[in-house]
Amino acid sequence: MIDYTYTLLIPLIPFVVFLFTGLAGHKMKPMTSGLIGTTGLFAVTILSYLTAIRYFWTDHVEGAGYSSLKAFEIQWLHLTEKLTINLGVLLDPISVMMLVVVSTVSFMVHIYSLGYMKGDTGFARFYAFLSLFTFAMLGLVLATNIFQMYIFWELVGVSSFLLIGFYYEKPSAVAASKKAFIVTRFADLGFLIGILMLSFMTDTFDFQTLVSPTGPAMAQAGGAAFLGLSGITWALIFVFMGGAGKSAMFPLHIWLPDAMEGPTPVSALIHAATMVVAGVYLVARLFPVYSMVAPDALHVVAWVGGISSLFAAIIACTQTDIKRVLAYSTMSQIGYMMLALGVSGYGGHDGLGFMAGNFHLFTHAMFKALLFLGAGAIIHAVHSNDMRDMGGLRKYLPITHITFLIACLTIAGLPPLSGFFSKDEILVAAFHSNMPLFIIEFAVAGLTAFYMFRLYYSIFWGKDTHYHHTPHEAPATMTIPLLILAFGAVFSGFLPFHELVTSDGLPFEAHIEYAVAIPSVLIGILGIVIATLMYRKVSTSPAKLANGFGSFYTWAYHKFYMDEVYLFMTKKVIFNYISRPVAWFDRHIVDGFMNLIAHVIERSAYLIKGFQSGRIQQYGYVFVSGTIVLVIIFVYLW
Repeated sequence: MIDYTYTLLIPLIPFVVFLFTGLAGHKMKPMTSGLIGTTGLFAVTILSYLTAIRYFWTDHVEGAGYSSLKAFEIQWLHLTEKLTINLGVLLDPISVMMLVVVSTVSFMVHIYSLGYMKGDTGFARFYAFLSLFTFAMLGLVLATNIFQMYIFWELVGVSSFLLIGFYYEKPSAVAASKKAFIVTRFADLGFLIGILMLSFMTDTFDFQTLVSPTGPAMAQAGGAAFLGLSGITWALIFVFMGGAGKSAMFPLHIWLPDAMEGPTPVSALIHAATMVVAGVYLVARLFPVYSMVAPDALHVVAWVGGISSLFAAIIACTQTDIKRVLAYSTMSQIGYMMLALGVSGYGGHDGLGFMAGNFHLFTHAMFKALLFLGAGAIIHAVHSNDMRDMGGLRKYLPITHITFLIACLTIAGLPPLSGFFSKDEILVAAFHSNMPLFIIEFAVAGLTAFYMFRLYYSIFWGKDTHYHHTPHEAPATMTIPLLILAFGAVFSGFLPFHELVTSDGLPFEAHIEYAVAIPSVLIGILGIVIATLMYRKVSTSPAKLANGFGSFYTWAYHKFYMDEVYLFMTKKVIFNYISRPVAWFDRHIVDGFMNLIAHVIERSAYLIKGFQSGRIQQYGYVFVSGTIVLVIIFVYLW
């Protein structure tokens, strides 16, 4: 067995870089802090790939299952004899897979930002925040227990707050960072409640113990606790609430579009491949418990994923801000992943959905990071986020054009690109488990191809816009990551994922099910054809189509007024009927009682202050008088 203790360095390196650049970055040249951060992530990426190669191939017997192992662990808090909180490093197929995802995307973002953020006054601060976020995400991925995951989960939230609000001079960026922080904190309250319920019923936080077939969690299946659901089912629903908030699932998704106020590399890092998939990773981490003990909670996961996927795809078809289209696309694709986990069973081919969801997480990281970084190169060239200000850019940005096209074809699910393989497995899993959800995701496949090529044609074809300054290709620090991610988007689908990441750790045979694959490819092609006819050249078709849908288009364009609903609930309901009465009670009852106590004490002190006059004669008089009174009382009682 290989010694994996060195994996402790994987989260520690970005933490040390954060401390160094955060404290000393202002004393060095801006580019120096960027190079230090990038070098640190290069080391993390090398260690992550080394760990993946060792775990999946070098230190593995062919045909045998992959087991979980603790590379490092120390006790942090001792609560009871059974209940302790440890800190450590857990390696298993999904954590090792996530190491590769997080380190790859973060490293590409670090390189890309050397060009994108060049000249920014907060350059060193930006790289410090990037390192802090990467440290938090790696700590979350490698957590040995659910409480350690929660600690880093919250640190990820703090990091995203700092990065989304990086341009703190802009009121919109500050508002977006606060919105993301508050919404995800509300969701994380559910996560914390779920953790406390789960630990109360099982006497453990440890992941290995929780998911063990003979562990205490498996004994909690029976017995209805509330509304016909067992206590552990409710616990896992609350845990999923935290995942739904972090992964921007309906109805906790409202923070994601606004989070585009952060720098575009932040969008690629946080909202493409790392933070927003933390919810998927959380469900995958506890999947044996969901599947074998609380299948009702898994149904909630599946339907929330399906509804979120369709909801976001419809909105993406109407948006004109390039980053917001990609944000809703991310929400839709994560809905795919959640649905895949929700329709999965445990073990063998029953676990197809588990494998497919994680496979799509992996491939999505490549092509969605490519889309966001490509969007950054476009914005860098034309100084606008609105695709109505773009057109004909294929002539000016050849590398960005080709790589963006590859990403669009990949997310549309065309073979032999990676998106085809992972999306096809999800559709197969849904087809055999839940036909209504399959129909939803089949429709989403067509919508995805449509809105992505609507975006592609609007940017690179369409009208020949006369720009104030001639657009030009981004520098090498920005285009090299695009080429590397394009390579990943094309070839990551050929990984034997069904042998590496499965629900029970055992490999199984996977094959293309043409009865599902062919229709899914055809509906993707149909979406591309419709987008081509409408947007490749300037035409009146988009306006006619929008008018044809009438109020439905208006509702979709305004994101079904979900922000307005939240504002109404908070300002009109919560503030007026909950916050105001609570504030009145606090001000008049709580503060009033405290003021009364203070007044009584003050008045009492005023009345008895004469006893502290400092006059010996008075003290003697009181002493003698008191003594006489005590003697009289004693004699009388005797």
